Amino acid sequence: MSNLKLLDCDMHVHGPNSGGVSKNMSIPLMAEQAQLKGLHVLATGDCLNKEWLVHLKNSLIESNGTFSFKDSEIQFILSTEISDLHNVHQLCYFPDFASVDLFREKLIQQKVKLDGKGFGRPWVRIGAEKLAETVIDECKGLIGPAHGFTPYFGVFAHFNSVQQCFGSMASEIKFMELGLSADSDIADLIESNHSLQYFSCSDAHSAWSDKLGREFMRIRMTEGSLNELKKVLDLKGERRIETNIGLDAREGKYHCTACSECFAKYSLDQALKLKMKCMQCGKSIKRGVRDLALQLHNPESKSKPEYRAEYVRSIPLAEIIKIAFKAENAHSKKVQTVWRNFVEEFKSEIAILLDVPIENLIQKNPEVGKKIQAFRNNWVLFMAGGGGNYGVPIICDSLKELEQKKKELKNKLDCHSELQAQKILTEF
Repeated sequence: MSNLKLLDCDMHVHGPNSGGVSKNMSIPLMAEQAQLKGLHVLATGDCLNKEWLVHLKNSLIESNGTFSFKDSEIQFILSTEISDLHNVHQLCYFPDFASVDLFREKLIQQKVKLDGKGFGRPWVRIGAEKLAETVIDECKGLIGPAHGFTPYFGVFAHFNSVQQCFGSMASEIKFMELGLSADSDIADLIESNHSLQYFSCSDAHSAWSDKLGREFMRIRMTEGSLNELKKVLDLKGERRIETNIGLDAREGKYHCTACSECFAKYSLDQALKLKMKCMQCGKSIKRGVRDLALQLHNPESKSKPEYRAEYVRSIPLAEIIKIAFKAENAHSKKVQTVWRNFVEEFKSEIAILLDVPIENLIQKNPEVGKKIQAFRNNWVLFMAGGGGNYGVPIICDSLKELEQKKKELKNKLDCHSELQAQKILTEF
């Protein structure tokens, strides 16, 4: 179809009324930053919250099922995240404000608190099956698990499959968000996931350049509307999720099995022998996403579906600049100044990371350009995250340095730690 385009989409963000979200989050700021990032489509987040919903209605212009902000090229899809009866977080998308208002009314009838600071992501005493009936059948929307592998609020924290979670509505569930600690390969270890398409989204709580769009999808569709997204999930025509672009799963804070207090890492066998209590500090050990997926993996399961999108691992440009200059954080004045200079010259962060000729980047700034070249060459190691602590990428300047660092840090990389070499009492 000649009118199909490749659109870069971030389908999970939050407004300022959710906990831990920047008070500066607004549609104008999100549109501005999304354009600098190189995104085309954003979810609105938190559309059930009264204050944010008023902001959305005052900010967005609706035209034939699409929503946009003034002259911005960014399109928005109405969305929210809900915590259901079992504390599983679900992503919901709606076609228009009328369907949002209808869903709000139904939740208010159930005495669900939707309004005020801290209620951007509502908690409801309704199971996923009933939620799906209401969102899909009555509100003509979409629903699927948010950050499916998160140890506290992911679907796999409470169920062995998405289908088990949604019961009789399971066949209507078309997607699951992977979350920062998983990727497509990890999710596909579980055969029941093969019927789902995977969303890679930022779950951004601010519009900083290392948060908004840190994970996104490259989707082939005509426009950023719910109607088109439904066709993508039904594989209508040539519409499809072409690529999932996201963090290396090792950078996610729940990738490895690790202590939730001191972040010491363990093999799952070792953690189970310790009854999930840390041998260093005595606090609880959280099972990592990688180990969870391996537990549910059936070695005889079928291969992943042919339509599965390629997963491309990325690192936010601000994080690469931070590493290049050994800066304290990605939000420092120096890092943000260099980031903006790059984006103003090369149009967008996504283009810089994936497309701009490397010699142009090196000419602009040798230190940063060489780190981007190393990133593209995959000369990257990880002190992997776990227990609630983000992983740390180590970008090497050459293949030789990469091999040297592997030897130097062999007991600290990925999901290994020095504890792995120690025997615990029950192993003697």
